[in-house]
Formats: sequence, structure tokens, C-alpha cells
Amino acid sequence: MFQFRVTYTLVSSYRISKVGQFHQVDPIWVRSVWDGAVDVVGIAKAGSTTQCWFIRSAVVEQYAMNLIQPTPEQQVHIRKTFNEDVNTRDRDLEAIKEWLRKEPHLPDTWDDCRIMTFLRGCNFSLEKTKRKLDMYFTMRAAIPEFFADRDITRPELQEILKLMRTVVMPGVTADGKRVTVAGATASDFETPDIANFMKIVLMIGDFRLKAEQVGVAGDIYVLDASVALLKHFLKVSPTIVKKFFVCIQEAYPVKVKEVHVINATPFVDFIIKWVSPFLKEKIRKRIHVHPDLDSLFKVVPKDMVPEEFGGTAGKVQGYMDMWIQALKDETAWFKEQESVKADESRRPGKPTSHEELFGLDGSFKQLTID
Repeated sequence: MFQFRVTYTLVSSYRISKVGQFHQVDPIWVRSVWDGAVDVVGIAKAGSTTQCWFIRSAVVEQYAMNLIQPTPEQQVHIRKTFNEDVNTRDRDLEAIKEWLRKEPHLPDTWDDCRIMTFLRGCNFSLEKTKRKLDMYFTMRAAIPEFFADRDITRPELQEILKLMRTVVMPGVTADGKRVTVAGATASDFETPDIANFMKIVLMIGDFRLKAEQVGVAGDIYVLDASVALLKHFLKVSPTIVKKFFVCIQEAYPVKVKEVHVINATPFVDFIIKWVSPFLKEKIRKRIHVHPDLDSLFKVVPKDMVPEEFGGTAGKVQGYMDMWIQALKDETAWFKEQESVKADESRRPGKPTSHEELFGLDGSFKQLTID
């Protein structure tokens, strides 16, 4: 056992109603909290690499989650990956801000942190950053089913949250990558509106645009396929699926490094084949279907994966609770952002049409399944 001190740079601000003792919180035991909530002093298991800094207690009135940032040593590696030069990045930032001000169809201003996340995601190529930002704001206007009514307390979103086991883990791997796990609480549920699930995923993505303060080396996804049943996919429109993947790949500065599928059934092969045309080739090549968990944990740290997915990072519901609270705390911001989108009537030249962006319709009922 050892004692550690965590400052507000790692832990979101807590509002504490009183100083007191806390019950055990897995995997961190928080012993005391100073009034004002700047410092937390506690006890952790020696050798633990789990970086989940949060408190669940009746005396905590409110908390919000921050993603833990890479260490200074990891940041050096990540900057090389991004082609990030600390001597010129501010100049690049100003160049993008000036470009936004001059584009009549795009928002005039946007906060520096989000723009920097786009620069990193585009390896500091100004032209790639401009294209991706343009597409981001274009998608926000083109897909209201993803970008309108983004209030996590709405009943239709609450229904999705009851089924979801989808979280971005707060820590990073040794080489600076972020791990996301995705699954569901059970498979025997009525198929929900998948657009609402995608809306929540993109809300988390928008939260990360500002939360990834120094960037990560890429993203690792662990997908639990045990809940993937034919009855669910028969009710899914390929149109909405394509919109989602176009949005993720063309409009967000995400670097998908690995996709790991666990608990696979023969039906999973069909799903992958069906989704593949919507994916870029480099992402298709990064999908790995594992025969067992031993295979997964040869390439993904076990302490970065929740217990329900076979790992040792604690219960997934604790992480879900943190993310739900984080999205609730941003309710006003999400409402404000509904107007932050492209105005096609002001785009120089020809406006971008819906057909140019997507151009596919149909459903799984039209497919032949062996």
C-alpha cells in the first residue's frame, strides 16, 4: 500500500457538502477529502495501474469526469506521432482560426482546444484540418437525427443508456492510446432506435474534442459481439449506418488503431462483411476477431478493460455512471452547439447535397443471409 496525492489537474472539481470519511471505492480507496475539493488524499493498491479517479458517496453533491491525460514522457512520443512542433503549433492554430473567420458558411469562432484536437488528428496538415472541420460542421447540419435534441435526460436516450455498456476508459495504455469498450447489458431486448445510440456515441466524441487536452496516440476499441442478434439488425437501416460511419471517419479527428471483437458468433462474420464497404481499407485491416480472451489480452492491457469484458479494471457501470454525469453536466453546452453548424446557403460555389454525402438507402431485410 502507498499514499498518493491527486490534484484538480487529474480530478474534476468536486463540490463537497462536508468533510468526512468515505466508503471503499473500487479500485481506489479515498480516505479523506479536504473542504474545497482541490486535493484528494487516499490509499491505492501498490502496483495498480488503473487510473480511475472518482468518488461515489452521499456527501459528494456533484462530480464530473475528466479523461486522464498522458504523462509528459508519453506526450513526447505522441507529439512525434502527430508531427506536432511546439514551436509552430500556435501559429497553425491561428491559421485555422483565421480561415474559419473567412469562410462565410462556417462558424466564425470555435474554442482553441477543439481546433487543436483536429490539428493533431490531421497530423498538423492545415489542408486536411480544414477539410475535416468543414465536414464536421457540414455533418452537424446534415444529420439532425444525430446532432439535435442532445439532452441525455430525454426519455428516449435514457432507454438507450439502460442497455449500453459503452465507455471510453479514463486512462491510457503505456504507449498513450485510449481504450473504448462497447457492449450491452443483455441481448434479449427490443431493438431501440439505433440513431439514438449513435447520437450518444457522438456526444461522447464531442466531449472528447475538448477533454483530450494534449492528445492521445490513437484509439483501441473492444467490442462484445455476444449481444449481436439477427433480430436487431433486421430493423437497422443501412442509410443510418452509413451516415454514422461517414461522420466518424470524415468529420471527427479520430485515429482508429485497433478494433478487437470478442465473444464472436458465426453471425458476426456477416456483420463485418456488411459493414466493411462503409469502412476505409486501413480500418478494415485493423479489425481482429478473437477466439478467446487470452488472445485479446496479448494485445490489450487487461487492467484497461472492465470486468464484464474479461478485464480487471472494475465494474463497467461505475464508468457508465461517470460518463452519464459528464454528459449531463454539459447539457447547456450541447444545447448551445445545435446552432454551431454549416450554413449551405452561404457556402461559396455549389452547396453540398445530402446525396453527395451519403446516397444509400435500404434495410437488412433486402439482404440475403446464409
